[in-house]
Amino acid sequence: MSWLLVLPIALPLLTGVACFAAGSNRILARSLNIGGCGVLLVVSIGLLAQTWQEGVIAASMGNWPAPFGIALVADLLGAAMVVITAITGLACAVYAVADLSRREEARGFHPLFQVLLAGVCGAFLTGDLFNLYVWFEVMLIASFGLLVLGGSRPELDGGLKYVVLNLIATLLFLFGVALLYGATGTLNMAQIHLRLAEAPLTLEIEAAALLLAMAFGMKAAVFPLFFWLPASYHTPSVAVSAVFAGLLTKVGVYALLRVFTLVFSNTPELTTTLFWAVAALTMVTGVLGAASQNEMRRILSFHIVSQIGYMIIGLALLTPLALAGAIFYVIHHIIVKANLFLIAGVARRLGGSMELAEIGGLVRRAPWLGALFLVPALSLAGMPPFSGFWAKLLLIQASLEIDDYAMAAVALTVGLLTLYSMTKIWNEVFWKSAPEGRPAGAAVAPQAAPPLSRAESASLVWPIAGLAAITVAIGLTVAPAFALAERAAMQLVDPSAYVAAVLGSAP
Repeated sequence: MSWLLVLPIALPLLTGVACFAAGSNRILARSLNIGGCGVLLVVSIGLLAQTWQEGVIAASMGNWPAPFGIALVADLLGAAMVVITAITGLACAVYAVADLSRREEARGFHPLFQVLLAGVCGAFLTGDLFNLYVWFEVMLIASFGLLVLGGSRPELDGGLKYVVLNLIATLLFLFGVALLYGATGTLNMAQIHLRLAEAPLTLEIEAAALLLAMAFGMKAAVFPLFFWLPASYHTPSVAVSAVFAGLLTKVGVYALLRVFTLVFSNTPELTTTLFWAVAALTMVTGVLGAASQNEMRRILSFHIVSQIGYMIIGLALLTPLALAGAIFYVIHHIIVKANLFLIAGVARRLGGSMELAEIGGLVRRAPWLGALFLVPALSLAGMPPFSGFWAKLLLIQASLEIDDYAMAAVALTVGLLTLYSMTKIWNEVFWKSAPEGRPAGAAVAPQAAPPLSRAESASLVWPIAGLAAITVAIGLTVAPAFALAERAAMQLVDPSAYVAAVLGSAP
């Protein structure tokens, strides 16, 4: 068994215990949190390198062979998602040093943050549906704790909406799993793949597919199941918002990609039309919602919804190029979206608000922040040479490849509207003059943040600069990222290597 397969789950759990044991020692808890994320990044890169060289790797816990034991599996998609999780976690952990209040740290931010990372990594590496449910619940508990950490009324209101709707998704997930178990007698995804290949398509299987699509779609915030996201993601601390924006909906997208290319790979006609409509409507409604907002994190929250629609195009078209484009888009979007939330937090510190009407003039006060904003903003809109351009180009090319001009037109139109929203933020926050009676970029009471030390200021700037550098690097050296996405897509199209790694023999 490769320990690299176990460590991305075990390390955050152990780090979370250590952070809890640190108690009120803020310096130690911060150091453990950041150090744990750093070690997770090293381990995850090692796991990605191993899967690149050896192909799909799998292990069964407790020496119980699959499908009886708990299976952990890493293909290129799963390993790449763990790497991006570690990068995002490290950036947000460093940013949290200056972002969080003493009360939020004392209430358990650091252990909850690590448990959340463990749940995310577990979801990316599990090989059976029941344990996917378990890791979803770990994420739900940790994310709810982080969401209400400050104890303010908006946080509690957003947390209530978040947890209620996610519990509904959990129930739908369990009902779908129960139907699938009744039809196949197993929850191991590789074995379900083999048994559905031999079984006739029944109403039970169709119902299971629909329930799982609804459950994962709600967690991914697709149309029309996305209303919980913009109602909650703008309420907690910025570090929490950023890690949520980067990772949580992508776990839902990952589950859709995994289940509907592995479990239901033999019956694509069940869902491709549904996913086409969902992708188009998610893109359009999300971007229109963003255009109507005037608060930075609300705008960015609706853009999470809009961009999820691009990722669903892979399942709507279900071609190797479309799946490669979807994988590329997920990787790009996690980095970009987390970074935009971090930038919004710094803008609030400098300008005293996230309301566009109450802020302005930051390009004169902090031109470096304006430059760093343009990188993820233009990438999100799909402007060259940033990573978002290549991600959108792959998906549009995949649409044109099969003469789906309608999807290509929707994707292009939504890209233009996304550019409008990013331009709106730029004009209001950075370019226009500060509101009358306030110096450009000067924070105002009662929202003014306490002064920061040089080390705390660096903890805000370096994560933003690092994520921006990754976005630029992907855009300028696109070949490695595309090669990774292409190979990962081929493993989804042909899951025989996945099945052989889990069950121990070629199907």
